[in-house]
Amino acid sequence: MTDATAGRAKALFIHVNDKEPFMDAIFWIVLAVVLLYAITLYNSLVKVKNAVSKAWANIDVLLKQRHEELPKLVDTCKQYMQYEQSTLEKVIQARSRVSEARQSHDMGALGLAEGALRSGLGQLFALAESYPDLKSNEQFLHLQSRISGLETAIADRREFYNESVNINNVAIAQFPDLVLARLFNFKAFELLKFAATELQDVDIGQRFKA
Repeated sequence: MTDATAGRAKALFIHVNDKEPFMDAIFWIVLAVVLLYAITLYNSLVKVKNAVSKAWANIDVLLKQRHEELPKLVDTCKQYMQYEQSTLEKVIQARSRVSEARQSHDMGALGLAEGALRSGLGQLFALAESYPDLKSNEQFLHLQSRISGLETAIADRREFYNESVNINNVAIAQFPDLVLARLFNFKAFELLKFAATELQDVDIGQRFKA
């Protein structure tokens, strides 16, 4: 090997070695950026998941409160509505189904049970119009107001819950979030939809046909 060739080889070796620290720095910078981005995405997924849990907790509190009030309402109505036992029984059965679905977090069953319960309560309050003594009972009036207020609050909280669920479900389905969602087992949540029966008008006339 000539001196000129040896010199060029040495220069090339020095040039390559000079680049190694630079390439190492680039690698670590890119890795740090990727890790930081992954951490940000993970924290975002945790945040939307916790938002769903918080929204559900708000509904759960209201469901528990109404669960405790319904037996009082039924007991009060029994004193006056002796011929409406089927309506009272419908409310109690729906109350039980709501409780079971709530405890199992079965949103499909909860929506159906809520529809049945709201329908039963609608019939009960409508029929109460035919019982003057019941309508003037302070305990009944208090419970009617209390339960009606809880119904409204539950409906409002349901909208917030469904909005939180939508945000979560969209986040875990879009790229690149879905990569981390699958890696860390983030799951979609089911929307809470009330059955259509709650929107039906109660036909009072049918209740008094022979």
